[in-house]
Amino acid sequence: MAGSSPAMMAMVESVWSLDPKLATDTVPVGDLALTRVLLSNNANFPWLILVPRLPGLVEITDLELNEQVQLLGEIDAAARVLKSVTECEKLNIAALGNVVAQLHVHVIGRRHSDAAWPKPVWGAAKPSAYSPALRDGLIGALRRGLKITDRERAER
Repeated sequence: MAGSSPAMMAMVESVWSLDPKLATDTVPVGDLALTRVLLSNNANFPWLILVPRLPGLVEITDLELNEQVQLLGEIDAAARVLKSVTECEKLNIAALGNVVAQLHVHVIGRRHSDAAWPKPVWGAAKPSAYSPALRDGLIGALRRGLKITDRERAER
C-alpha cells in the first residue's frame, strides 16, 4: 500500500487470514485455542488441517515455544479424535508447506485399503468431495470430540 505509514503496514500485516487455497479446498470444523481446524473436502481420506491463527507464520519454528507446545497439544487432540471417529488404522501428521506457505499441519487418517496405501496421499487419487450428509455428520462428530461449541465454530 503505497503511502501507508509503517504503523498502518504493521497493522495490516498483523491481521490473520486463511490462505485462499486452504479456504477453497476445505470445510471449517471450528477453532481451538490456537488453530482453526479444517476438514479437507476429499472423502478419499479423513483429513484434518490445523492452521494457527497468527499472521505471517510459515514454519513451526516461527511460533514462540509456548505456542509450539500449544500446537502440539492441538495436533494430539485432533489426531486422537480423528482416529476415534473414523476408526482409521494409521495417522499421518505433517507440516510441509510446499504448495501453501501459510503454516498448517495435516492430520490424515489412513487405512491399509485406502487409494494411496502405503504411499503418501498427495496425488494418489483424484479428490472426491464428501456428500453433504456424510460431511456434516463427520464434522458434527469431530466438533463433539474436540468440544467445539457454536461459539468456536470457524467463520469465513
